[in-house]
Amino acid sequence: MDRTGCSSGASDRRQTEESKPLLGEMSAPEGNKMGAAPCRRAPLHCNGMRYKLLQEGDIQVCVIRHPRTFLSKILTSKFLRRWEPHHLTLADNNVASATPTGYMENSISYSAIEDVQLLSWENAPKYCLQLTIPGGTVLLQAANSYLRDQWFHSLQWKKKIYKYKKVLDNPGRWEVVLKEIRTLVDMALSSPLQDESIHQAPLEIVSKLLSENNNLTTQDHESIIVAIAPLLENNHPPPDLCEFFCKHCRERPRSMVVIEVFTPVVQRILKHNMDFGKCPRLRLFTQEYILALNELNAGMEVVKKFIHSMHGPTGQCPHPRVLPNLVAVCLAAIYSCYEEFINSRDNSPSLKEIRNGCQQQCDRKPNLPLRLLHTSPDLVSQEATVTESRTKPPIVTSNEIHVEMERTNTANQKMTANAGNDSEPNLIDCLMVSPTCSTMSIELSAQADRILGCYVEILKMLSDYDDWRPALASLLQPIPFPKEALAHEKFTKELKYVIQRFAEDLRQEVHSCLLSVRAGKDGWFQLYSPGGVACDDDGELFASMVRVCHNVHILMGSCYKTKKFLLSLAENKLGPCMLLALRGNQTMVEDADLARLLSSGSFGNLENLSLAFTNVTSACAEHLIKLPSLKQLNLWSTQFGDAGLRLLSEHLTMLQVLNLCETPVTDAGLLALSSMKSLCSLNMNSTKLSADTYEDLKAKLPNLKEVDVRYTEAW
Repeated sequence: MDRTGCSSGASDRRQTEESKPLLGEMSAPEGNKMGAAPCRRAPLHCNGMRYKLLQEGDIQVCVIRHPRTFLSKILTSKFLRRWEPHHLTLADNNVASATPTGYMENSISYSAIEDVQLLSWENAPKYCLQLTIPGGTVLLQAANSYLRDQWFHSLQWKKKIYKYKKVLDNPGRWEVVLKEIRTLVDMALSSPLQDESIHQAPLEIVSKLLSENNNLTTQDHESIIVAIAPLLENNHPPPDLCEFFCKHCRERPRSMVVIEVFTPVVQRILKHNMDFGKCPRLRLFTQEYILALNELNAGMEVVKKFIHSMHGPTGQCPHPRVLPNLVAVCLAAIYSCYEEFINSRDNSPSLKEIRNGCQQQCDRKPNLPLRLLHTSPDLVSQEATVTESRTKPPIVTSNEIHVEMERTNTANQKMTANAGNDSEPNLIDCLMVSPTCSTMSIELSAQADRILGCYVEILKMLSDYDDWRPALASLLQPIPFPKEALAHEKFTKELKYVIQRFAEDLRQEVHSCLLSVRAGKDGWFQLYSPGGVACDDDGELFASMVRVCHNVHILMGSCYKTKKFLLSLAENKLGPCMLLALRGNQTMVEDADLARLLSSGSFGNLENLSLAFTNVTSACAEHLIKLPSLKQLNLWSTQFGDAGLRLLSEHLTMLQVLNLCETPVTDAGLLALSSMKSLCSLNMNSTKLSADTYEDLKAKLPNLKEVDVRYTEAW
């Protein structure tokens, strides 16, 4: 009988594969020793055509019942039995027909198929293949040679995978099992079938094998990982296999398997994964792999090289999924550090109750895992007796959190105003605590502290790449970290580097992400402002966020809703801005900033303007005179001088209140104010006002009712 394959050498290959034993008497594996660096095997591709794995299809079927000794005579006969059309399905265990009648009334189990062969000789049916079963033969006739070969390779694959599943379900000696795994991998690599399931099926078999056998040694672990390594280069590991890899990373982080085998696997995950939500164990494996790199002697230097390898040597990363996947891993890892604290919220007061102080201790259930203690005015006298306990910040563990808050009169007024508001207060408001009267310290375990340090460093590395920074800023807006992390001093101090990089970036799409996404949802701008829970630098970072960059893109002068931003800044952060100005910070408004501000929108109806504690000079007067409706102007502690006063007196005739306290004005400029007949309040405190000029102004300004001349010659 003449049987040929689909291409040259195919017949020899099939004979070789058919002759390979399954869990027979084999010697122990040689070559790569247990725990040694893995040996990569190149895929053994079949020469010739490539095929997609068939799951179902239409084909002609003929079943011949006969003794095997008469097979050749029947097959060469011109009087073959009738053919039936069937729609066959290649299931995991058998071959079945969609219409179970005639020859295919009963399905054919793969275990019953003794052999699969191609038939091709002069008198044989065209495009036919033969399935040898006990007591007979099943002939399948396709429409052409390509479909015939596709059915042949698909049936061969299904039959062999079925056998391997059966054999590896009851493993014996592990050296024999390892040999079978290697044979299975080689079969997948050499198969002419091109389908994702071709490489996934062996991985799933090995994954099931490992999940059901927990008594393997470390050497067995490494040998199995090395054996399946060639399949992992182009395929994601299944969930159970990810668990196995995670365990290996935790138990043997310094193993060469981590570097040699896991590195290309993790690189592929980061480059091609689209959603960790659908495969969270891939994210967990990536997380454990990075932690294993951090355990090496070089530590973060190895991690840094890995991050650089993911970005690439050019200025633009060619893989758009790398950054979102890395950030997702970082966020999940940081969240895990505070997971015990977060889980303790279940029986704790809500944010609204924390803000309004409306829940009494006696109303809560006993033995709270999370407890927040408020120092109300009724408890002030009691606290005086326990000053010793307040000399040190309380240590917050996963079992109990202490938050001590002293509400000022302003805070009390805010809470009174919001008492009827049912909405939840924003996150930052709940964390905004004065450092002088409240402390909060979170103590993490040693392992959680290492994880936190590693992944915050990765966020810093990511922020150093110019092409990644816009997307990174967007991914961190709104603030994605739990409030426990934002209340942790170490975390906010380390993350400050990332926020500083955003603030220094000249691109609007970067620094605009520092602001809140909507009203009531605070952003990094609020978190790091003076008085904010994360501010530890007297507002220097806050100043950088406000400034961003002189003469290029100033945050308040950019096209990012300038007017709305400034109104919000004046309403919520006026105090911090004034404090920075008093300290001589150069970030606050200067002449050019004011020009950009007034040119960004219509301010013709503006009646009240405060430029106190800014760096404006007389040069800004040419912009101020464009505000004809201005009635109140505050220039306290600015560099506004005589030239500016003379210009204002000529145009702002409606001005009623003027504050020139601590400005460099002299009599020459102050005398020009005599033409501003509407002035009713004038502050010239700490100026170079003389007594004669003061008397002259009083005589020429009949509506002047309030005057402050302290610390002048006229006082």
